[in-house]
Amino acid sequence: MSGVSKRQILSIYKFLIREAEKFPNYNFRAYAVRRVKDAFHDNKGITDPKQIKKQYDFAMENLTMIRRQIIVGDLYRTDKLVIENVQ
Repeated sequence: MSGVSKRQILSIYKFLIREAEKFPNYNFRAYAVRRVKDAFHDNKGITDPKQIKKQYDFAMENLTMIRRQIIVGDLYRTDKLVIENVQ
């Protein structure tokens, strides 16, 4: 496979957002979601297939890193902040 399809790009975006929303810490969660959205917005004008593939691979690496960080965050869970809905 030489290129990355739009479907794959949309799929990795959704995976990154879903995983970022799993951070137990509010600040990490908000930062991660914002960073994913900003990165995709900043790179939406890329048309070179090699650059698209490079960014896609970078997103896959970040997805793996986010998943690891969520596991670590769950190990050291803290109380929710006042600004979070406590139910």
